[in-house]
Amino acid sequence: MYPLAPGEQKALDKFLDKHLKKGYICPSKSPLASSFFFIKKKDGKLCPIQDYCQLNAMTIKNKYLLPLIPELINEVREASIFIKFDICWGYNNIRIKDGDQWKAAFLTNRGLFEPMVVFFGLTNFSATFQTMMNNLFRDLLATGKVIIYMDDILIATAMLQEHCDIVHRVLTILQENDLYLKPKKCTFEASSIEYFGLILEKGMVKMDPVKLAGIKEWPTPKNIRDVRSFLGFGNFYRQFIQGFSTIAQPLNDLTKKDERWMWGKAQQDTFEMLKDKFTSAPILAQPNTTKPFSVETDASAFAHGAVLSQDGEDGKSHLCAYLSHSFTDTECNYDIYDRELLAIIRALETWQHYLEGSLHQIDIVSDHQNLLYFKDTHKLSRRQVCWMLFMSQFDYTIRHAARKTMTRADALS
Repeated sequence: MYPLAPGEQKALDKFLDKHLKKGYICPSKSPLASSFFFIKKKDGKLCPIQDYCQLNAMTIKNKYLLPLIPELINEVREASIFIKFDICWGYNNIRIKDGDQWKAAFLTNRGLFEPMVVFFGLTNFSATFQTMMNNLFRDLLATGKVIIYMDDILIATAMLQEHCDIVHRVLTILQENDLYLKPKKCTFEASSIEYFGLILEKGMVKMDPVKLAGIKEWPTPKNIRDVRSFLGFGNFYRQFIQGFSTIAQPLNDLTKKDERWMWGKAQQDTFEMLKDKFTSAPILAQPNTTKPFSVETDASAFAHGAVLSQDGEDGKSHLCAYLSHSFTDTECNYDIYDRELLAIIRALETWQHYLEGSLHQIDIVSDHQNLLYFKDTHKLSRRQVCWMLFMSQFDYTIRHAARKTMTRADALS
């Protein structure tokens, strides 16, 4: 059991009282107990976490296949009217089977409790949630007018009357099963809609043309605000640009606190190089979750990178996506072990919608040999426990490779 600060104790009391009242948890006499602690979100709010690593290790994995994003998008290629729904409280909508609640019990300084519904961190949540949604909407999914990925529902039709009828049927099913929507995250009756980073319109799937327009004519930045604007654009396409963070480092340095403004040759060369790369981005293979994935990661003192790849029909490795990010000042102070581990976490987070649905074990390749023993480490920091909890959602193995053989990921960091 982790010691709690006063603010965490207050948050714990609020969490327990709220969920006891809602019937989401109840007191327990379970012989098992997972740890309970908090992590801070980016907005400073405390997020409750149950450490289910040991439970997940003993759990038989549900291999229910998550949908293939390209296949989902292909189903709605002729649609001209779109609507997107986002469901509230994702995992809490699933009840744990009667008689199994004790297995997920968690220990606090107010006693032992067991959940009646699924909490974040249980390994089979994604497969179970997708199964539930597919069963509820089976008839509508068969029409090809509704596609569902986890808690995202997309309705796509060609005729307005058909659209209204299907929307009514979807809302009826949601109401009958006590599933609620997040209005702010819903989009209604649109002729063009964003879905998993792509723009869907009738007969086409494309990148946002607004973001692509005029990149060659982008004016040279005159101040930090201009640099941030350009880097913000670049961040949208960084998965297509090998070594984005490394290339952009001279520009990123200008945005640091108390950094003196200086636009010289290094900054101008970086600016021109990135514009060229944006307009000549490589063609990436479409990820296929029925085939094995390889994730190659690497970290330096100030950035981390990753490459997602798969073997093609020709037996050669094909790039699916690049990932490259600079570390924050705080993350730069992590030791090399944690920086290398964070590179893996960021890769899994970014490509979760592909990797979590993979039928095969994910091959994670790192040049940091100590990471091979991460699963077997018994003494972990809170940060590492949180990362292990997240990684438990994936079926993976970590493999060591010498740095000289990891030219792709090394270039990204």
